[in-house]
Amino acid sequence: MKAQALRDNSTIGYMMSKKQMEINPDHPIVETLRQKAETDKNDKVVKDLVVLFFEMALLSTGFSLEDLQTHSNQIYRMIKLGLGIEDETSIYLTHNQFYINSLIDRDL
Repeated sequence: MKAQALRDNSTIGYMMSKKQMEINPDHPIVETLRQKAETDKNDKVVKDLVVLFFEMALLSTGFSLEDLQTHSNQIYRMIKLGLGIEDETSIYLTHNQFYINSLIDRDL
């Protein structure tokens, strides 16, 4: 295609094969993600899992990811979630709230 004389760059997209992603709606993972997404459309964990699921499909079929740092951060958050480890910011806020409450109690 590229070696043809007088080729038109606008038609090269039509001649290349289109990629498709097929999802099995009956798979337990997909079904559970759908149920959780219907329950709470703004759930960050569900959104992260869907993106992670999509990126996993990309990687397993030989594609590369555009943003590896974001992918790594999502995997890190999922590992922490699976292990039951709280986010550092929530621990920090909890500690500061405890400290503020103890100062208020001391002054009373």
